[in-house]
Amino acid sequence: MKCHRCGGTMIADFFQDLEDDTGHLCFYGMRCIPCGEVLDPVILENRQKRPHHQARNRKLMTSGR
Repeated sequence: MKCHRCGGTMIADFFQDLEDDTGHLCFYGMRCIPCGEVLDPVILENRQKRPHHQARNRKLMTSGR
């Protein structure tokens, strides 16, 4: 799988969220080796609900801010 942010390679990874308040302490997701982008089902669901923020964030990243 290729990263949508930098085009790098995404790998499956296991994450632990020690400050999570939902009761889901550990989860699986995908992590980009070069840039560190993390994707999991919750992140993908939220991005589908609010796609305009993703486009805005890309513009900020490429503008050097």
